[in-house]
Amino acid sequence: MPSERKYSLLEAKARLEALCAYQERCSFELIKKMNQWGIDREDQDRLLAELITTNFLSEERFAEAFASGKMRIKRWGKIKIRIELKKKMISNYSIDKALKGIDLDEYWNNIVHLAERKWELLAKEKDLFKRKGKLYRFLATKGYESDLIKDAVEQVSK
Repeated sequence: MPSERKYSLLEAKARLEALCAYQERCSFELIKKMNQWGIDREDQDRLLAELITTNFLSEERFAEAFASGKMRIKRWGKIKIRIELKKKMISNYSIDKALKGIDLDEYWNNIVHLAERKWELLAKEKDLFKRKGKLYRFLATKGYESDLIKDAVEQVSK
């Protein structure tokens, strides 16, 4: 049973523009929002097309903002960022472009910072092999690549 339409097309357009002006959005998020508002698929497509032509909505801009924000604030790795962008239906081209824009020095500093903090928290683990394993798994859940994890674990365990 479709929900009742909460807003007219003009009101919906104004609200979507305000959402996009406040923060970068992807079409997936806007479609979810329009579904909540009871806007039918044809009108959704029309509104999305208009937002793209007026430059309120850009998949590449969203992917770059998302990737840099998650890397800087939450210290996520590229693997986790890629997975989360795929969940939001972002194209591989935009994902690759966003991940190439990540500063590698800052990326390395993030993984070392996380590794050092976690290494200290694991101090009560006396078995060095188990301690390294726990650190490796922690960094893997943050979305970092295996070769970088290996190097970071070796650096902090010395």
